[in-house]
This record gives sequence, structure tokens and C-alpha cells, in this order.
Amino acid sequence: MSTPARPLTALKSALRQLRADKHHSRCYATAAPSVTGRPVNFHPGAIMTGRNSEHSMKKIPIFPAAPSARANCKDPIAAVTQAQLSALDPTGARSRLFSRENVDRANVGDILLVRLKNGDQYAGVCLNIRRQGIDTAILLRNNLTRVGVEMWYKIYSPNVEGVEVVQRKEKRARRARLYYMRQPRHDIGSVDNIVRQYQRQRAMLRSSEVKSRDSNSRKKKNNKRGSN
Repeated sequence: MSTPARPLTALKSALRQLRADKHHSRCYATAAPSVTGRPVNFHPGAIMTGRNSEHSMKKIPIFPAAPSARANCKDPIAAVTQAQLSALDPTGARSRLFSRENVDRANVGDILLVRLKNGDQYAGVCLNIRRQGIDTAILLRNNLTRVGVEMWYKIYSPNVEGVEVVQRKEKRARRARLYYMRQPRHDIGSVDNIVRQYQRQRAMLRSSEVKSRDSNSRKKKNNKRGSN
């Protein structure tokens, strides 16, 4: 049996739709100019619906670019670091103590004393100074009960109350890290006696300053009484 012929109505409707799509899908480059001679402004909605008049178009709002933070702050990391240093070290004493530009800075080989806010203190020979901005730290070594103990302290830590130089090294060390002092023949041992002597001298100086202030105040009071 021969197959019956299919109707051509569906094919004709498909061809009509294809012609309509070709008519309305003209690109911007091949768009015909308007009557006034100006090119017609097309947008996807107008092309699909066939509305290409200027009155039916909606203007797209254009917003100005947001101001860049790079113009106001060219180096944000340095700015944040400086703000943290000003908050943790307002006087700048610790920064000057470990600054490379300072002639009287603390160097490796010096005996340093670190005082904490809880009342504890630790003294030892400085083996290493790690300068990393806000994370600047020092490594101190001391002997406690004949056992070598090393402690890292961050100089800008809120728990550190102050850092003092107890004794300076006679000769400048030729190395940046004095790890050879861990060997028994180079280990200087405990520094507690040197720290006690340093604290006694400071206490004597303070007492003498207090006495001189008291004597000056008494003299001023006596002079006032005599003038009256």
C-alpha cells in the first residue's frame, strides 16, 4: 500500500514564520536609516516586536564609576601597620630601640630584660632580632637551674610592659644570629647576677633622685617662710 500524501499546510506556516524572523532580525550594521537620515536605534525588544521608533525606546541609566580607594591610599598595608604601631607604641620608644637607623639600638649579643604586665620578667642574651613590622620579636637565652631556656617575645605585644638593655656587648657581633652560643663552650651561662646588679644600680639612682627632689622642695619651703 502506498503512503498517503501529507498536507502542506504545516510546511507553509513554517516558511511564513521563517520569512517573518528574517525580516525582523536585521543586525545593527545592516539596519535601514530612518526617514530623517539618522540610523534607527535598535534594541533586542524592539527587534523582536518590530517597534523601532525612538519614542518607544527606554534610555538606559548610566551611573558614574565609584571612586577608587587606591587614589586615597596607595599603600594600604603600610597605613594599617603604622596605625597599629601608633596604637601599641604611642611614644615610639620600642621602635627607636630596635630601629636600624638608631646608633644606640639594641643588637644581638646584648643582655635584655623584658618586663610583663603580670609582674613577671625574663632576662637573657639576645640571639636573634626578627624585624617584621608589627611582628618584630626577639629571642632571649638564659640558663635556669643549669638548663638553657630560650624565649621569643614580641616587642609590640600588649602583654609586654617594657624592654630594657641591661648590658651591651663589648664588641659588635659579626653575625645576625648568635645560634653558636647554644654550644657549651660559647654559652655564657646564667645572667641573673648581672640583672640583679643592674636593678640595684637603678634603685640607688632612683633613691638619690628622690632625695634630691625632697631636699630641693624643703629648701624652697624654707626660703618662702624666711621671706614671709
